[in-house]
Amino acid sequence: MDKFLEIIRPNLKLILGALVVIFVIAVIITIFARLGKSTTVSMNNKTFKVTVAKTIEEKQKGLSGQKSLGQDKGMLFVFNERGYYSFWMKDMKFPIDIIFIDGETIVTIYKNISNPPSGKNPSTVYQPKQAVDKVLEVNSGISAKYNIKEGNKVEFKNL
Repeated sequence: MDKFLEIIRPNLKLILGALVVIFVIAVIITIFARLGKSTTVSMNNKTFKVTVAKTIEEKQKGLSGQKSLGQDKGMLFVFNERGYYSFWMKDMKFPIDIIFIDGETIVTIYKNISNPPSGKNPSTVYQPKQAVDKVLEVNSGISAKYNIKEGNKVEFKNL
């Protein structure tokens, strides 16, 4: 043991420095590995690249104010707990389908939800039939086009 300490003690700063460098490199690699991966949602053999709304601010804003949503794109709202989350079309500039998901199962779909006329208050609120932990917003007509229905399974990647 004394021999071990004799070897380690003079090199302790070097050893600790090397460990810190290894740790920093591991963190950087992990961050860059995640940056290149997009979150996707797949339903009924159709995959969508989604923006994930996790914070309260992101969830409140949603797609409001955006002019459009790209082809095969969507916004996924992720909640920490299952609940009856309400959605409305405030400041929406294009129609959407709203898909409520419990775990990995679609439980409620509202199709072709139009934005309210300019200057009108969006009074209609959309809620699921049962508690959910995720909500997906996609372009209007997507549910019909790809035959996405209540009861379909959903697969999430890089969530």
